[in-house]
Order: sequence, then structure tokens, then C-alpha cells
Amino acid sequence: MNDAFQSLTSLAPDTADGRKAIRKDLRKQRRSLNTQQQRDAAIHLASMLRQHPRVMQARHLAVYLPNDGEIDPGLFMAQTRRRNVHFYLPVLHPIHDGQLAFCRFDEDTPMRPNRFGIAEPVFHSRRIRPAWAMDVVLMPLVGFDDQGGRLGMGGGFYDRTFAFTRLRPRLRPALIGLAHDLQRVRRLPIEDWDVPLDAVVTDRAIYRGRG
Repeated sequence: MNDAFQSLTSLAPDTADGRKAIRKDLRKQRRSLNTQQQRDAAIHLASMLRQHPRVMQARHLAVYLPNDGEIDPGLFMAQTRRRNVHFYLPVLHPIHDGQLAFCRFDEDTPMRPNRFGIAEPVFHSRRIRPAWAMDVVLMPLVGFDDQGGRLGMGGGFYDRTFAFTRLRPRLRPALIGLAHDLQRVRRLPIEDWDVPLDAVVTDRAIYRGRG
């Protein structure tokens, strides 16, 4: 059992302050991982993802570029590309403020920093695939629990983008969080607008969610 799983459960889970405290602590922990630890985590993550049937059956797969100590799916992408999988990266939606669009991504995709300083593909409508048409969405997170709860960076972009999944449970992608195992906590403070995950894959295990 990791230290975060033990210690963060004592924080006030049902308060805004508790949510902020958990986010601050877990971000600090993942940023503390050195380069070799991140590389090892990426290797183990790739191995765990290859064991997930829904991921391996996907043809349209949303991923992300790691930031702020997030676990890196890059090795898995490199290993999977030869299976003719189409990858997509999130971009800030130019029309629907606070939501994401997903742009086809390969080694030739032109990139630029968004307003948060995170690299994203240059928006082009011909390379966009609707969120509902993804097979699987691999999304970053700050913290997760065993009930499929996800704590993000606080912007709410993924929650707003996939809010439709509550109304269209059959026409939706699988929502799978990726994380270092140390980002697991016993119970997260969940809000009404939080979209649950179908699973979380870490460098150590696959956790089934509640999505």
C-alpha cells in the first residue's frame, strides 16, 4: 500500500479544502519522481496497457503528452503504432470554451503551446474526431480512488467534454485514467459534475472503475 493511499485519507475528503490538499500533495509526489523512475514507470505502464482488452482492441485512441510529472504513455504509443492505431491529442476547443477537441496526431503533426504552455496540435477541422467517436480515451489525472473517481488539475476540461456520457451510456468511449500507483487514494471528494472512469491503469495494476 503506497504512502499516499494511507496518509491522504485523513484529509477532509468532502470539503473544497480537502480536495485542494489532496491535489497539492499528489502533484508534489509525482513531480518528485526522478528521470529513471519515470522511465521505469512508462515501461511498466506500457506492459499493463497491453493487458487491457478494450485498449488493445481500440483503433481510435485519445492519449496525452505528459506534463507536471504525469506518467508517460509514449512508449505504449510507440509499441502500438505498428498496429495501425490512430492516435489523437486533446486541444483546447476553439468554440466551446472549457472543453476539449481531439486532433489526429503523428510524428508530422505541427504543434504549438496552448494558453497553459502545454504543447498541442495546431487545430485543423479535418483532423478532428468527435469525442463520442473515440474507442478509448486515455486521460491524465492527479488522483484516483477504487470507485472510479478522478481528481484532475482543477480545470474541468475532461468532465465538461465527456458530460454527455451520462446521457448516452451506450454511445461513448471507454474512459481510462493513467497514473502512477502512488496517486491512488482511498476515497476522493467527488462532485456532481465529475465523470467517473471505467478503469485506471498504473505502473503496477489495473483498477476497475464505476463508469
